[in-house]
Amino acid sequence: MTLETLSVEFDAGICRVRFDRAEAGNTINAKMIDEISAVLQRCEEQTSPPITILVLEGAPDVFCAGGDFEATASSTEPDDPEPLYNLWLRLTQAPLITISVVKGRANAGGVGFVAASDIVLADEGATFGLSELLFGLFPACVLPFLIRRIGFQKAHYLTLMTRPITAEEALSCGLADALESPVETGLRQHLLRLRHLDKTAIGRYKNYMSETADILHQRKAPALDANRALFSDPKVRANISRYVNEMKLPWEK
Repeated sequence: MTLETLSVEFDAGICRVRFDRAEAGNTINAKMIDEISAVLQRCEEQTSPPITILVLEGAPDVFCAGGDFEATASSTEPDDPEPLYNLWLRLTQAPLITISVVKGRANAGGVGFVAASDIVLADEGATFGLSELLFGLFPACVLPFLIRRIGFQKAHYLTLMTRPITAEEALSCGLADALESPVETGLRQHLLRLRHLDKTAIGRYKNYMSETADILHQRKAPALDANRALFSDPKVRANISRYVNEMKLPWEK
């Protein structure tokens, strides 16, 4: 596979995907969404050997900083949020175990990848934040996945406060499943156990769990509508452009 935004390794039923836009804080753009979707398609279809585990990783200082504000500021039309929502939805349903390994900062859409993962392993230096309200936005597409993972009030508080939480706080609220230092040691321990699970069994189990907690399908249309309205608001787009061009938040002189 020829990839621009990712580096990918396949080994003995495990696919490791590393976000590879370090110059842009591993922010999400349309190309990254397409490439992760293509990798996921291969993981679902490969049979020899079957891929049963997909690991998502970032750089040591940033897992994923969210949407690409520079692309937003330079575009006259907002991006369609549905491909990203569909990708996260697919991660929750794919017949493989998805693991986010978080070092450094996970922000906004980066938290979306975390919340859509089956297992989240955090390094002791990891942070998790939703900064959207600072710009007049809110994380419409992230919230269904986050609520499903940590509950309404905790997601509500994280959204309102806009401040990053530590790995310890993420573990306490259920956003992270394990806190490891170094996190690679914890990943190895998890893989030793998880690699024995059968792909068909994983798929059946995840399908059952998806139907048990169906908030992701129920809230998809409202989430997409809200996202489109927010990113079409001239005031919001001006706030984003000012931040990109001047590194100033809306209230700063």
